[in-house]
Amino acid sequence: MRENLHRFFRAARGAGVRVSPAESIDAMRAVSAVGLSDRAILRDTFLLTLAKTQDEKRALGDCFDLFFSAPEPEQDSSEQQQSDDRDKSGANPSADAHGDAAGGAANENVGPLAEMLLSQDRNAISAAIANASGAASLPDIRYFTQRGIFQTRILDAMGIQRLRDDIDNATATNPALAERLQDALNGLRGTVRDAVSQALLLYGREEAENLRNEILRNAPLARIEPRQVEQMRTLIRQIARRLRERYSKPRKRQRRGHLDVRRTLRRNAAWGGVPFLTAWKRKHRDRPKIVALCDVSGSVARVSDFFLLLIHSLHEVVDDVRSFAFSGHLIEVSRILESKSPEEAMKEIMSKVGFGSSDYGNSFAGFEDEFMSTLTPQTTVIVLGDARSNNLDPRADILRRISERSKRLVWLNPEGRMTWGFGDSEMPRYATFCTVVRQCATAKQLERAVSDIVAVYQ
Repeated sequence: MRENLHRFFRAARGAGVRVSPAESIDAMRAVSAVGLSDRAILRDTFLLTLAKTQDEKRALGDCFDLFFSAPEPEQDSSEQQQSDDRDKSGANPSADAHGDAAGGAANENVGPLAEMLLSQDRNAISAAIANASGAASLPDIRYFTQRGIFQTRILDAMGIQRLRDDIDNATATNPALAERLQDALNGLRGTVRDAVSQALLLYGREEAENLRNEILRNAPLARIEPRQVEQMRTLIRQIARRLRERYSKPRKRQRRGHLDVRRTLRRNAAWGGVPFLTAWKRKHRDRPKIVALCDVSGSVARVSDFFLLLIHSLHEVVDDVRSFAFSGHLIEVSRILESKSPEEAMKEIMSKVGFGSSDYGNSFAGFEDEFMSTLTPQTTVIVLGDARSNNLDPRADILRRISERSKRLVWLNPEGRMTWGFGDSEMPRYATFCTVVRQCATAKQLERAVSDIVAVYQ
C-alpha cells in the first residue's frame, strides 16, 4: 500500500497539487490512523492533508477518483448471453454447454490465464492486470504514443502467448472452447487498454503539460491563436513565479568582501589589537527601480499584453515599477495593472490607447514633458516595441536624454533582427543610445530578458 500511496502522490503532483516530502509523510501518517476501509474518509483525509487551495482540492479529488477506480473486466459474449438468459428465465439453459466447455478446458490442459478467463473471476482478473502493470512499470508511462508498448508489456506479463497457443490448439479439437477463449481475449485487451489510458491520465499529465508549455515558450507571441491566449497567460504567470522564487528570497547577507584592516584594528584596541572582532568592506547595492514603456499599437499589442503581465507580476522582486503604454500618445498604466485583473486591465488600456498607429516621437515627447523627473541613476528603463514610427519624427534625441538620466536603457524588439532598419523601422538609430538591445518574440526570450534585468540588482 505504501507503494500505491507514493504513486498517488506522484499522480497528484502531475495534476497540479504541490505535495512536498513532508506533506506526503503527514498524509501517510493520517492514512495509517484512519485506515483504508472507508473510501470517503480516505478521500477527505487526502484533501485535508495535501490540498492548500480550492483549485487543488478539485484537482486532488478528481485525481483520487481516477486513481482508485480500476477498469472493470469486460464480459465475453457467451457469458453475457448466459446472464441475459438467467435474467429472463431464472434458469441457465446453457449450463450443460458451459459444463462441457469447462470440461473441455480441463481436458485441453489450458494455461492459467485461459483458466482465469473461463472462470470469469473478475477480482482475479483485476488483480492479475494490476500485478502485470507493476511488472511492466506502467507508472513510467509519459506520452500517448507509448500506450501500445505498455499494453503489449502487460499482456505479455499475463501470459498472452500461452493463451494464443491454447486458442490455436482448441480451434482444431474444441471450436466452442476456442471461440470462448477468443472472446475472453478480446475483452481482456479492452480492459488492459482502459487501464493504460487511465495510467496515462494519471502519470502523463505533467509531462504533457511540460511539452505543451515548451511549445508555447518557443511560439511567437504575436501569432498566438485565440484559444491559446489563456494558456499563454498561465505560462507567463508560471514564469513570473519562478523569477520571484529565484530573486525575491531575502538577499544574502551583504557579501563580506575584503577585510577592513583599519576598522578591525580600532574595534579590537581593547584587546591589544588581537582581532577577536572583524570588520569587512561591504558592497553598496542600489534600490532597484524599473520604468517600462510599452508599445500597444496593433502590430505588437499581443506581445505588450504578456510583457506588462510579467513585469507587474514581479513587484515582489523590484521595489519600484512604473509602467506606461503608448501608440499615438503615452499614458501611465501602473494603477490599472495593479488594481485590476489582467483581462480587465488590458481591456481598459487598449480602450484608452491601444491598437492605434504608433508614433514614437510624440510618445517620447509626452514622457519627457510629464515623467522625465521619475528617472534616477538607479532606474532601468525598458522599452518594448518594434521601433516603427510610420515615417514620423522618431525623436531619437529624447531617447538619448532618457539614456543619460537612467542607469540602463534596454530595448526589447518583438521583430526579427533581419527586419530592423528596413521600411519605417528606426531600430538602428534608437539602438545607438541603448545599453542592451534584444529580440523578444517568444515567452522564452521574454523570460531571459527580464531575468537578466532583475539579476543586475541581486
